[in-house]
Amino acid sequence: MTGDDGHGTAEAEVWTALVRMGLAAAGAPVSFTPLEGGVSSAIWRVETPDNVFCVKRALARLKVAADWRVPVERNAYEAAWYETVGARVLGAAPRLLGQARQAGLLVMEYLDPADHSLWKAELLAGRVDIAFAEAVGARLGAIHAATAGDAALAKRFATDDLFHAIRLEPYLEATARAHPDRADALMALVETTAAMKLVLAHGDVSPKNILCGPAGPVFLDAECAWYGDPAFDLTFCLNHLLLKCLWRPESARDYLAAFDGLCRAYLPCVAWEDARAFEERAARLLPGLFLARVDGKSPVEYLTAAADKDRVRETARDLLARPVAKLAEVRARWAADIGLKDGA
Repeated sequence: MTGDDGHGTAEAEVWTALVRMGLAAAGAPVSFTPLEGGVSSAIWRVETPDNVFCVKRALARLKVAADWRVPVERNAYEAAWYETVGARVLGAAPRLLGQARQAGLLVMEYLDPADHSLWKAELLAGRVDIAFAEAVGARLGAIHAATAGDAALAKRFATDDLFHAIRLEPYLEATARAHPDRADALMALVETTAAMKLVLAHGDVSPKNILCGPAGPVFLDAECAWYGDPAFDLTFCLNHLLLKCLWRPESARDYLAAFDGLCRAYLPCVAWEDARAFEERAARLLPGLFLARVDGKSPVEYLTAAADKDRVRETARDLLARPVAKLAEVRARWAADIGLKDGA
């Protein structure tokens, strides 16, 4: 493992960490296969004679157009999220095998794509399984319910500054700067979201971070783990189902049905607070995140046409000015705006 291509410095550091953790033997043959890691991490499939691992290393500068830098310490909280959720909701997270905090590394079981397809890929292909969307909602609700009102977890995941740097600033605050006439509404969402200390939130519940496993959804990439607002997790995921209606218009009705199914399974889990208050907070937050995926620091890569971006802006800006109290009302407004007259 020499040089900067193939097996370079980064791979050598990963290998050294694996040996120190007792997960590999010094001098044993090893192969590294880079995996898609989104914008925030480098990820490898590492194979030794005895095992196959998934190794993840947090990046200090994220791979987006904007200059977006965040502390690599988030890797430690991701590992803690896997450990916590894996113990409380079986099958919801990959098994954590090791961690090297100073190197910003974590090692987890490798889940073979042959039986763990990526939900984003399924949605892109137009394979919209409503039962799976319901399973995502139910499992996310179970995670939130299993961690609600836990003072020890609140202390362990007191990552407010990190969550602000990774989520609130690049999404809502950056969007407020882009839309000064909606800044008051967007900054109110920041204040409300930051104030909620209710459950262990994942912070990045996106189809790109959910595997379709044989035993149900498996949640990945918990770098934004934070003891905070469950409404952020729910709306972050629902947001993608709305946006994908423009990505693949012929499947728009199916995406909206998946939105319905996810809500239908999740909302009955809300027992940690008044369910109506929760849904109203989520229905207010969703348009802010909707607009953020066009005009924040991390726009979705699949919306490139100006007309599509303007359509998102029109709906989101109106809902920010005139908020609704139900998630179904946000969904119905979007359905009408994209030409689904019957709202189906």
